[in-house]
Amino acid sequence: MKTRYSYGGDEHIYVEVDEEMSLDAFFISLSMSKAVREANIPGVTEICPANASFEVRFDPDVIAPETMMAKIKELEHKAEQAEKRLSTRIIEIPVYYQDPWTHETLMRFRERHQDPSGSDLDYAARINGYDSVAAFIEAHHSQPWFVSMVGFVAGLPFLYQLVEREKQLQVPKYLRPRTDTPRHTVGYGGCFSCIYSVRGAGGYQMFGITPMPIFDPEQKVSYLEDFMVFFKPGDIVKWKPIDRAEYDRITAAVEQGTYAPRIAEVDFDLDAFNADMTGFNAKLMEALNDA
Repeated sequence: MKTRYSYGGDEHIYVEVDEEMSLDAFFISLSMSKAVREANIPGVTEICPANASFEVRFDPDVIAPETMMAKIKELEHKAEQAEKRLSTRIIEIPVYYQDPWTHETLMRFRERHQDPSGSDLDYAARINGYDSVAAFIEAHHSQPWFVSMVGFVAGLPFLYQLVEREKQLQVPKYLRPRTDTPRHTVGYGGCFSCIYSVRGAGGYQMFGITPMPIFDPEQKVSYLEDFMVFFKPGDIVKWKPIDRAEYDRITAAVEQGTYAPRIAEVDFDLDAFNADMTGFNAKLMEALNDA
């Protein structure tokens, strides 16, 4: 393992499983953070998982930082037998690609972009070797995505595409961040797609927008009544392209409290996925279609 441990001030320990994101690193991180939680170490106040790492917050008046570090390191051996199966859910997320709202925004910030002459999708398609924006959009939505982390902004999911590494889309962030991004923008930075849960600053390329709220602190959205954040690590997402009419229909249904996301319960098996990614993804999407 390539695990690296470091302190974050007096109250945090950061554990990095690998410098690069992979599902193997995610599952090891998940296993280690679970082991820390089950160890019930005195003084631990919070455990925050990330893409291929996790952070432990603790009370230094209860446990010394070096003692906390030693106890976490003692649990590393448990990660070697990391659980590679996960009971989770696959969710269909509607996306209005090339919508007018993100397009207006990206055009306002062209001077901060690598290629001011076109749109974010024009640039993404070109640098990934696609002949057209339509072909790039097809690559973006045709295979499912794995939610490896939720956070940075409340409720924002980081999504990692379930394809061979050589087929993964990659797009750099803006040269300088924008001061505005519409709520529910479907963005892309590095190898991660995301959904902006709130309006605000951002640097990811903007591809479209979803009419489906994923964060509601007031919990007025029907499917967020139990918890204000929709996503959790381990969720699987299948993007569904929609047009303006469908966008408006879903928006109205959300406001009326009648919209329900399409969801299917599934089991994710890392070994089975690595053995046959195309076949495994097909079964995931078949489960969603049957829901």
